[in-house]
Amino acid sequence: MTARTAITGARIFDGDLWHEDSALLIDGGKVAGIVARKELPGDARIVPMDGLSLVPGFIDLQVNGGGGVLLNERPDLDGIRTICAAHARFGTTALLPTLITDNRAVTTDTIAAGLAARKANVPGFLGLHLEGPHLSVARKGAHDPQLIRPMEQADLDRTIAARQGLEALLMTLAPENASNAQIAALKAAGVTVSLGHSDCGYRTAAAAVEAGASMMTHLFNAMSPLGHREPGMVGAALDLGHLNAGLIADGFHVDPASIGVALRAKRGPGRIFLVTDAMSTIGTDMTSFFLNGREIFREGGRLTLADGTLAGADIDMASCIRFMRDHAGIGLEEALRMASLYPAEAIGMTGRKGRLTHGHDADFAVIGRDVDVVSTWIAGTPVFAA
Repeated sequence: MTARTAITGARIFDGDLWHEDSALLIDGGKVAGIVARKELPGDARIVPMDGLSLVPGFIDLQVNGGGGVLLNERPDLDGIRTICAAHARFGTTALLPTLITDNRAVTTDTIAAGLAARKANVPGFLGLHLEGPHLSVARKGAHDPQLIRPMEQADLDRTIAARQGLEALLMTLAPENASNAQIAALKAAGVTVSLGHSDCGYRTAAAAVEAGASMMTHLFNAMSPLGHREPGMVGAALDLGHLNAGLIADGFHVDPASIGVALRAKRGPGRIFLVTDAMSTIGTDMTSFFLNGREIFREGGRLTLADGTLAGADIDMASCIRFMRDHAGIGLEEALRMASLYPAEAIGMTGRKGRLTHGHDADFAVIGRDVDVVSTWIAGTPVFAA
């Protein structure tokens, strides 16, 4: 049996351009190229996708849960496997399961689970995102203030050790609870450092970026706002060109007008990219769940604590793309890049993911006209079909 597969009949978006009357050629889990149908090799296995569109698989760098599982409550291999499978239904081909601030034991278990997931080659598992516990209580959001604490040497050592066994490791921290020397050490070890849940000012954020931070977590949320005398964290995210920033596009976390302002203001080469910040509700009919012993309620697309504090998001990546297209005035192609190419750039994986060009991983979503996901493929293998 030939290892080559050709996906035919679909419009193909390679990350830059659309290709018509062409086929995506897959060989050994990689993209071998996009070729005209008349140039298909005779030994290729044909998979027709007539009338559909084929786009780079979505990459989600902030996923707290899915399929009824919250990583904090199931920090094990099966928990990660369930989360990845839940999001594959919505076109996500690579994600970072995200641990919300928790105790040392849960953090240790989560890292062990991540190492096991990589060893097991769990489809869609890209690495881990540790969101806390080294945050600012002043901007805690839904994080338990009793679990927030400064970074200690043991935390630094454990994180650096974990990075050696993972393809990607992202850590969200606040300069109030982590020093620039610690940020520099994390950067040197290959950890992507993201600033978030912080009340610091522009200059403090800029110093952290100089030390090695390269990202902002969920832009506008849980951070000091843009002011005319103190630009704050939001100002730093938009003004500092080498910062990338995640954005939750669900209509609750950020107003579409603010999204538009941010996109117009963002200095490059850094980008604003989409994250779901999804919780365990994705792919389920759950009405509530628990995080650190506190009940979180689901109603009307919102997830909140009893006091109304937003607690993660109830949205998948395909829906984020639709929101950007329909409510933020962003063209479909740019919305797709915000869900694939730009997050790949943010974690240094542009040579492997985010495009459908020669040599990239054959990770893609087959979608209908309204970004409804018909099937999802990872490394040239279908992992979901509607």
